[in-house]
Parts: sequence; C-alpha cells; structure tokens
Amino acid sequence: MIDIKDKTECCGCFSCKNICPQNAISMIEDEYGFKYPNINYNICTNCGLCEKVCPIINKKKENNEESKAYAAINKDENIRMKSSSGGMFSLIAENIINKSGIVYGASFNENFLVEHSRAETIEEISKFRGSKYIQSDINTIFREVKKDLNSGREVLFTGTPCQVEGLKSYLLKNYDNLYTQDFICHGVPSKEVWKKYLEYRKKQDNDEPKNISFRNKQNKGWNEYQLLFEYNKNNKYIDHIEDLFMKVFLSDISLRDSCYRCEFKKKHRISDITLADFWGINNVVPEMNDEKGTSLIIVNSEKGNKLLKEIQNNAVLKEIDIEQAIKYNKSMIQSANINNNREKFFENLKMDEFENLIDRFIEKK
Repeated sequence: MIDIKDKTECCGCFSCKNICPQNAISMIEDEYGFKYPNINYNICTNCGLCEKVCPIINKKKENNEESKAYAAINKDENIRMKSSSGGMFSLIAENIINKSGIVYGASFNENFLVEHSRAETIEEISKFRGSKYIQSDINTIFREVKKDLNSGREVLFTGTPCQVEGLKSYLLKNYDNLYTQDFICHGVPSKEVWKKYLEYRKKQDNDEPKNISFRNKQNKGWNEYQLLFEYNKNNKYIDHIEDLFMKVFLSDISLRDSCYRCEFKKKHRISDITLADFWGINNVVPEMNDEKGTSLIIVNSEKGNKLLKEIQNNAVLKEIDIEQAIKYNKSMIQSANINNNREKFFENLKMDEFENLIDRFIEKK
C-alpha cells in the first residue's frame, strides 16, 4: 500500500485515491497546505492497487523521440486576448466539444480555490482558460473520466504533467478516445499561501472579487502581464513583478516538495500535446510576437498530431526547432531550486502578515 515517508515522492495526483475500491484513501492537507494520501487501515484490504497506479513508483516512457514544436496563435483575437498566451488551448478544447466530446481542466470554485471539473459545452470551457498558479484538487475526477471514456465519447484531459501521468496510470490501459494535454509547469504553490494572499487582498481592496485573472494582457501586453481582480464597483490591476503572491511564486519558496525534484520534467512526455507560453520567441520566431501572446506547442504523439491538423485552419502555426524552444523554456526539463528560506517562510505563514513575509523571507530584486 502507499506509504509516504519522503514527501518529494508524492506529487498529489490523486490516482491512489481514485483507484481504491474500498474508498480507504483520503487526501489530507499537511501543515504547508499540500495534500497527501492517508489510509484507513480498518477498511483497507491491502490489494496493492494504490501502489500499482502511482506514477512516481511506476514510471512510464512513451516512444515519442520525434516530438515536434510549433509557435502558435489562435486566429480568434477575442479568445487570444482572454488567454494566457496564444489561445491554443481553447482551439483544442472547442474541437473536442464540437465532436460531442468532454473536456476536463482546472477551474476556480466559488472560493477561488482551484479544482478539476468537467465541461461539455463551448461556454463551459471558458472556466479552464488562463493560468492558475495553485495546485488543483483532482478529487474523484479520474473516475468520471473513465466513465466518459467507457461510454465511447472523446475526452480531452488537461493538467500538470504529474496529473496527466497520474490519470494514465489510474486507467490501467490505453484508450483511443482519450487525448491528454499538459503544460510546461514551473511548480505548484501552496493552497495555504494562496488563501493567506486572498485575505490580504480583501483587506487591501475592501471587497470580494467576482473574478480573478493571473495573466491579464489588456493594459501592458503579454510579456508585462498583470493580475486582475474584478469587483462589482471597479477592477484592480497589479503588475506581476509588484504583486506579492507572484513574488512568492517566482521565488520558489512555496512550491510542493516534489516540485523541487520533479519526475515529470522531461523532453519526451506521455501527453499527446504540451502547451506553454513561448518565452524567448524574439530569439526564435520574432515575427510571431506582437505582444498579444504566442503559444508553444509540442506534439508528442500521433494523436497530438491529429489534433493539431484538425485545428490548423484556425491558427497561425510555424514549426520550429524543439531544442531552441526548450532553450528558452527550461522549466520543461529542469526542476525548481528550493529557496533556503522555505522552512522559515512556512513556519511564519499563519502568524505573520502576508506583506511582512515578503519583506522577511524573499530577497528584493
């Protein structure tokens, strides 16, 4: 059975919880706000399925040595401006929906915490659009994905690389009607840090937000993006280099333990498509940078290539050298470096004011 002795060996993908036939596994938050499996030994039958589906214990390797990379832009300017980069996720998701398929992705709940949910209309996929810099709760979504797959419908599952590998491990077999899309992940910050920041934001703005965007491009463009807090009376725009939560995130002080030794950062992935912002585009394809956002797409499989062909008429695509793409997007293959102040930061998280934590534990640049 699953027994986590080293927290770097659990990515929190929820595959063990989803597979347990006795519902003996609960995901419990630790003192840092990250969830880990907890086993009820009174009902556990020691069947071993939880170990069998753990993507860290059972590493997968796909034969995708010929992965191809593209700079990509959605031709729909409205969708592109609402997206973090080039708006390519929306094109892929819409294609699945238009074939009566299902899309799974990360969305905010009513408390602005992030969790995975299901969509089967074009309108519903808007909740998945845009970056969300908190680890999403999978809950029992893998079970819903399996039901949809067994019903014969096409399914697109989007998530972090570890969540995609967790799903594929959980399913225990390949499905021709499953498409998976991960992204180049920097690492996932603590939910407790995000909740602390939301409390700080509420005090600062004296209001409850009705919508939050981590990557708004409206005022300053893609590279100099802002956080947007939408309120009933007005909107609050904050430059990402000045925002306190982004300072925490980019300092690598609040990431999950496994993010500092990530097993899923690699060139050849088991997902069908990998999406990212195309950082470094001015050095690779400068003619495709108009400061409205450009996506990097890496096609990892024949199914991924099929998806790209189905949407190509609605996109601007240019194939580029994959090594050049990775050169400017090192998070694809390199784990975050642990911040030396991480332990002290978390020790003081609950008792100190959020702005004080930044002053005390994050270096000013």
